[in-house]
Amino acid sequence: MVLAVVTGASRGLGFENAKSLAALGYDIVMISKDSTRLAQAMHSLQQNHPNQQFTTYAVDLEDMQATRNAVAMISQNHVAPEVLILAHGVMSDKMSKTLKTNDAEWRRVLAINLDSVFALVNGLAPAMVEARSGRVVIYSACLGRMSGPGNTGGLAPYRISKAGVNALVRNLAHETGLGARGVLVDAVCPNHSRTDMGGADAPRSAEEGAACALWLATREFNQGDTTGVLWEDNQIVEW
Repeated sequence: MVLAVVTGASRGLGFENAKSLAALGYDIVMISKDSTRLAQAMHSLQQNHPNQQFTTYAVDLEDMQATRNAVAMISQNHVAPEVLILAHGVMSDKMSKTLKTNDAEWRRVLAINLDSVFALVNGLAPAMVEARSGRVVIYSACLGRMSGPGNTGGLAPYRISKAGVNALVRNLAHETGLGARGVLVDAVCPNHSRTDMGGADAPRSAEEGAACALWLATREFNQGDTTGVLWEDNQIVEW
């Protein structure tokens, strides 16, 4: 059994990654907050892939203890994942500038976009490292970059949470040997995609937005190839 764990799996980018990985023969652990939508998503995948195993965990990733409990259950009930894709996330309020954001909004966005990412990686990736095999792909955003266009001002909790994701990816990738020990760790910018967050008028479909993460999760990796960076459309984007 080859296992993939995917968050945000009930819809959008996470569902697209779960669907594509199932088509490649992976069993899927699906994590999302909405239990009803999660069950519907699992049923859809089961209909198309009757030979695959699908397991759901409905958890509010804003709640650190609930996240830790789910991680413990996954570790107990499943083999070490070969793929861990963290596709969940929330946008901050439009007016959430640094001097206007309140504690509740700051804590909500950082808890979901960064704290839960740490908890999931911290709890699930050690088994991948021990097995010396696995791909960790975390959805970030170009708005979290420290260079390039469009990276300054506004949406403070969101931008800063994604900058934290970028830092976590880079740090973990170096801690795990930049692929030399069998585990790859990368961040991905999906660009503006038609999801609940991106809206119906976004230029990209969810499938297009999820394509780079799928590539990172399944690409052939040879000595000298790059990991531990931010990717967009299979190309490296400067932090």
